[in-house]
Amino acid sequence: MRYHGREVDIEGRVRLVMESALTARDRVGVQDFLLLENHNSEAAFIENLRRRLRENLIYTYIGSVLVSVNPYRELEIYSKQQMERYRGISFYEISPHIYALSDNTYRAMRTERKDQCILISGESGAGKTEASKKILLYYSVTCPTNDRMASLGECLLQSIPVLEAFGNAKTLRNDNSSRFGKYMDIQFDFRGAPVGGHILNYLLEKSRVVHQNHGERNFHIFYQLLDGADNNLLNELDLERNPQKYQYLVKGNCPRISSVSDKNNWKAVMKALSVIGFTEEEVQNLLRIVGSILHLGNAQFGEGEGGETYITTEPEISTLAKLLAVDGSALGEALTHKKLKAKGEEVISPLSFEQALSARDALAKTMYRRTFNWLVEKINQSLAPKDELHRSSKSSTLIGLLDIYGFEVLQCNSFEQFCINYCNEKLQQLFIELTLKSEQEEYETEGIAVSLLVST
Repeated sequence: MRYHGREVDIEGRVRLVMESALTARDRVGVQDFLLLENHNSEAAFIENLRRRLRENLIYTYIGSVLVSVNPYRELEIYSKQQMERYRGISFYEISPHIYALSDNTYRAMRTERKDQCILISGESGAGKTEASKKILLYYSVTCPTNDRMASLGECLLQSIPVLEAFGNAKTLRNDNSSRFGKYMDIQFDFRGAPVGGHILNYLLEKSRVVHQNHGERNFHIFYQLLDGADNNLLNELDLERNPQKYQYLVKGNCPRISSVSDKNNWKAVMKALSVIGFTEEEVQNLLRIVGSILHLGNAQFGEGEGGETYITTEPEISTLAKLLAVDGSALGEALTHKKLKAKGEEVISPLSFEQALSARDALAKTMYRRTFNWLVEKINQSLAPKDELHRSSKSSTLIGLLDIYGFEVLQCNSFEQFCINYCNEKLQQLFIELTLKSEQEEYETEGIAVSLLVST
């Protein structure tokens, strides 16, 4: 490289530093794409990823950016020993790893006393949710702790299977696709110990509750309930184990996933709810709503000679009213009639057959969305700082973790999917712009002339 008339072998020096602590296996390919000889070639970029993946080296840097390849199998690279290996180590001193990124972010927060954020982006199935799990696990193990902080770390980790059960589903691209966006922040005190957290959810794909493309599934919790709950609970909810019995579960024609055990995941979710602090009554009410949505999907309508709509499945409405603790006749009327206000007077008129179906589905989507929001709020209560001092934003710093939903193009794209893809694209552009801006500021600090062109 040539700067101001002087030749400086910066690349050679950086490569020497980065390789000093590496094993022969770690040296496969290039561990930082900035050192790739033909760095403008897409083919060279992909080939470098392929060579490293063959040796189970799934992480590669692009400067301060970490690129991850999903190996779709378990790798022995996330042990506590590995955490200690990356603790307090310079970012480029040993081989790339998500623990290195986690530790570097934590130390930057402690040193600069500024909030930090880790953005996890990529296509559906790239491993974003798994990456967020690894980051949370790293902080829960390596940060200073006491009894309260250990409990907080456990709550953070246990919130993941709960949110996955209610917010993730099988799509054509991914067996465990996040169908909502999630921003989680971890609050640290002046000693660097985690003292609180908060989760913000947005853009839940609630249309999935009532419709799925062929080969897809509804949200995991429905299948986990039918497969994992004991007979007493199913009898209480008046449910059968066969998911094909429920209209909201048959449209995708995919009741089972070979890579997922709904029964085991059900046990994990029930344990997680207990750890987070849900009472037995709250869990029962939560499951009643899940069960009631399945019954609501089975509510059917008929159309009279005068065009009026009536319910043909009265037993479903009776069960639904019992689970929701509402009056059955009032519920039936709400599903078949609409209330209008005209000149200060209320007018009740019957719904058409199509309108009744739409009203049923709208109720199911609204119930699920509000339940999901309530679930997140309950988790946030368990994560909130218990000490009055720590509730003040001035006494703490944050590490934010944005686990954005994956980009997907499906055979039939819902409005939510369109919003997901649009948001993902805009976020990617912002990420590139901020990354290049950060690099430009570093060049200017070192007195190196550089010009950047960002194309969006």
